[in-house]
Amino acid sequence: MNKNVKLTKIMVVTIMIALDIVLSPIFRIEGMAPMSSVMNIIAGVILGPVYAVVMAVVTGIIRMLMLGIPPLALTGSIFGAFGAGILYKYGRNMYWSMFGEFLGTGIVGSLISVPVMVWFTGQQQNLYWFVYTPRFVGATIIGSVIAYFVLVNLLKINSFKEIQRMFVG
Repeated sequence: MNKNVKLTKIMVVTIMIALDIVLSPIFRIEGMAPMSSVMNIIAGVILGPVYAVVMAVVTGIIRMLMLGIPPLALTGSIFGAFGAGILYKYGRNMYWSMFGEFLGTGIVGSLISVPVMVWFTGQQQNLYWFVYTPRFVGATIIGSVIAYFVLVNLLKINSFKEIQRMFVG
């Protein structure tokens, strides 16, 4: 792989991480993080599944350390980023990426968050799934709508199409 391509990939992932860290707390709804869903979908379409997951993991760790967010920053984003990237890779359509984010964050991430939060808080509550699933699903729906409008415009720009070809192929 060309050194310039490697450097471009590192820069794009770094920019995506920075955008996610900065935008998520600004556009946060209590108990929901729709901007993380936006960034996961954009990363899934532009970066592909591997780099999208790397972005989600690094972002989640930084948000947990700097903003004091519980482990939900990881459980909610990693599965969504993977779903958005893998479904885009095989479906080649942003709607597939949005659906992957919905399944990954909205369903899988919310259900995995239950035992993680029971462990984190030390409290056994049978209704955690009732708290997390609607919020995660709501955030993915809001995030998908925003990501759609952002991606429609980004994919009109030739440089973004070129970056996408570098990552996704």
